[in-house]
Amino acid sequence: MTEKVLSPEQVAQVFREKFGAAVTDIRITERREGAKKNPNFNIWIDIDRSILTSAVATLIDMHFPHFSVISGMDTGEAVRLIYHFTVFYGHPGSECTVSFSVTLPKNDLTVPTISGLIPGAVFSEREKQEFLGVRVTDIPDGRRLFLPEDFPEGVYPWRKDETGLPDGMIKELWRSKRPTDRPVPPAGEKELCELPAEDAPEKEGSS
Repeated sequence: MTEKVLSPEQVAQVFREKFGAAVTDIRITERREGAKKNPNFNIWIDIDRSILTSAVATLIDMHFPHFSVISGMDTGEAVRLIYHFTVFYGHPGSECTVSFSVTLPKNDLTVPTISGLIPGAVFSEREKQEFLGVRVTDIPDGRRLFLPEDFPEGVYPWRKDETGLPDGMIKELWRSKRPTDRPVPPAGEKELCELPAEDAPEKEGSS
């Protein structure tokens, strides 16, 4: 692992040169925040799943990243997973996010685990298995994480197709409104807080 800090363009170039056609797209976006409007950079890299573990290993070799989460979505014909990282922590002004996007066709929802490189990723991988129906190969712990053990097999809450939640499982609590047989809880008086004299705002006309 090297401690050399790279610019977003240099990071992108490393992946272009190393993986070639397996990197299908790279986008660098910039946003500015705070009073000084310092730039923050986000690098979005679309990759083939065959290079996922190698891409993460390459990122680790640059600078061991902070892993945030794997986000996922049903895009209709496929399921897209996005692996979110941040690199160059400890180098003020140089931190940037790197997000690997992998698109899986619904007839082959398999992806390799990255937990051998980033052990904490297993929790996010387990979540994607139970909510999107993705099969993470070689995952060291494939148990459910959020859904109960008696939750129906083959039903995935985040899917938008026939494998998503059936109507009978959806509870539209917003329709129930407030029960009419319960009294409205009384709203207590709000306690006013007095500011110290030196912090109190000046009255108009005072000097």
